[in-house]
Amino acid sequence: MIIMGKKFWNFKNASEGIGELLIYGPIASESWWGDEVTPKQFKEDLDKLGDISELNIYINSGGGDVFAGQAIHSILKRHSAKKTVYVDGLAASIASVVAMAGDTIVMPKNAMMMIHKAWTWAVGNANDFRKLADDMEKIEETIIAAYESRDLTISRDEIVELMDAETWLTADEALEYGLIDEVEEEKKVAASIDGGFLVMNGTKMDLSNYKNKPKFISLNEPNKCDATNSVSEPKIDDEKVIENVIPLIYFEKTIEINEKKFKEEEK
Repeated sequence: MIIMGKKFWNFKNASEGIGELLIYGPIASESWWGDEVTPKQFKEDLDKLGDISELNIYINSGGGDVFAGQAIHSILKRHSAKKTVYVDGLAASIASVVAMAGDTIVMPKNAMMMIHKAWTWAVGNANDFRKLADDMEKIEETIIAAYESRDLTISRDEIVELMDAETWLTADEALEYGLIDEVEEEKKVAASIDGGFLVMNGTKMDLSNYKNKPKFISLNEPNKCDATNSVSEPKIDDEKVIENVIPLIYFEKTIEINEKKFKEEEK
């Protein structure tokens, strides 16, 4: 029996002529156990929405496979519906490229976007690595093109510099650079740290491969949990908090943590 992988997207007809797309989790080209998670399946699911005039897209993803993300970006970009993208929590790496398919892109004040150079793993000899470096630079050109499709207020060289530095952008910064169109009020989002993963709205994202990820919060002492497993407001060392803090404390203090992990840290 083949066990099919779980799709990271969900389409639905919200009302007549209006569709919705939820992209939560890592973007993949295939699953470990089957071939359900593919851009081909993504397009088929989009087509099943029928003749829609509007498509609302909600993203909360730490990124994933660059080719799958590029294909999904192209599929969405070609669609005739008016597309509004909402970055619910995080649009990092190739997920930020998918977001560029929107005619209008909206971020809450407590959401973030991250852009960086493409990276991969490889084995081989010197010739293989020279060719790989050339190929990676070509891939980066396609990523830059997606950002340049927006009405940017910064130059191509500045975009490249931001990618080189693996830059984590607040909503205000993304708006300033022209990567999005609108900043809306903060959203109440449940977030936690679980074994090195960022968990937002039930979506687990592995950010361990990103070298410049912002620190979440710096605590002087452990949080005190009550019987409902909620977390009291942490005490913060202001000198250690990075300015671009990933949305954790800003989620109107609605923070959930794994009770087992908390008890282990208490010991």
